[in-house]
Amino acid sequence: MDVTEASAQCDRVLDEIGSAVIADREFLETVLLGFVGRGHVLMEDVPGTGKTLTARSMARALGLDFSRVQFTPDLLPADITGTHVFNERERSFEFNEGPLFANVVLADEINRAPPKTQSALLEAMEEEQVTVDGDTYDLPTPFFVLATQNPVEMEGTFELPEAQVDRFLLKILLDYPSFEEERDIVSLYTGDVANPSVERVVSRTEIQQMQSLVRQVPIADDVRDRAIRLVQATRDREEIEFGASPRASMALVLTAKARAFMRGRRHVSWEDVVEMAPPVLRHRILLDFRAEREGLTPDEVIDRLLESAS
Repeated sequence: MDVTEASAQCDRVLDEIGSAVIADREFLETVLLGFVGRGHVLMEDVPGTGKTLTARSMARALGLDFSRVQFTPDLLPADITGTHVFNERERSFEFNEGPLFANVVLADEINRAPPKTQSALLEAMEEEQVTVDGDTYDLPTPFFVLATQNPVEMEGTFELPEAQVDRFLLKILLDYPSFEEERDIVSLYTGDVANPSVERVVSRTEIQQMQSLVRQVPIADDVRDRAIRLVQATRDREEIEFGASPRASMALVLTAKARAFMRGRRHVSWEDVVEMAPPVLRHRILLDFRAEREGLTPDEVIDRLLESAS
């Protein structure tokens, strides 16, 4: 599989997902981009915008296993990792896998889980394994977490620690659909026609080839260096109290490669870096109190950084 063929496969995946999910194609492309970039995606949205359907449809189009976890304040680590259960017939303990043992995991309202459970998810995201009672179990490959958090209702939530937020390759902000999109949603899901099914488009082997090809996309030294300087600039801006870490530089270069790959190009352009800067950096910078007092958002500060870097 070469870049051109893989890009065409990605388009077919997006078309198949789009047959069931009425959403902006750029949003679907960004979610898939996180997957082929072998990262995880954090999505901040209001309820009822189709996040479960998006994750399930993507898993089906990719021919992968899917699970959904509703995070709540009483959720324990064992509820997501699994636990040892005594088998009376065998007179021994055996491990029962939790919902993390899937290729695509939707962690719904992740900030409602207590820190202990968030820590268990962090190990899964970073190491692709879970530890239960001292025993370590490998998670399926590929492994992708699509996590959501509700920006409206924050009562009773546990803010994600910076170490865990930094593990997300991308953060996507999702708003309400347009009138035309909402009309299509209502028409599609309130009629007497069965909900559209999503068919598998690619094989597991092809998915792994795509993830490998992304990292092989070349990037010119000057484009790479400009991307690194952009990240380093977040540490010197007066509007930013804490800037992005070197992990952000790696994420920015990797997602720029993934964007070029999905567009069928064999090299990274500066435009790829510019387009990926907001979803890569918006959850990795912390604005100072003066910027917050002025009502600035992370995206507005990132736009200023991009203007200075152009």
